[in-house]
Amino acid sequence: MSDSAHPIVPYRTYGLILLLLLVLTGFSVAVSQIELSKWSTAMALILASCKSALVLAVFMHLKFDQRIFKVMAILIILLVGVVIGITFLDYAFR
Repeated sequence: MSDSAHPIVPYRTYGLILLLLLVLTGFSVAVSQIELSKWSTAMALILASCKSALVLAVFMHLKFDQRIFKVMAILIILLVGVVIGITFLDYAFR
């Protein structure tokens, strides 16, 4: 077992992130009520990406982890983005 010290995140930070996640969720619900045609899905994915980035960074402590974990998380997110992009291209050119 390693003796590495874990950073202590104040409760205020968790509270602010929670508040921000609730605001973004409310914004997601509000945007879903607006007819944006093709942009509805893109807007939903952008908002979901912002919320997941906050959860990964703060609640999963990726912000305090080693550099390799950050790089791997970014590469996986980029891979998912490429797959979603290819799916959109397939849908657009049918």
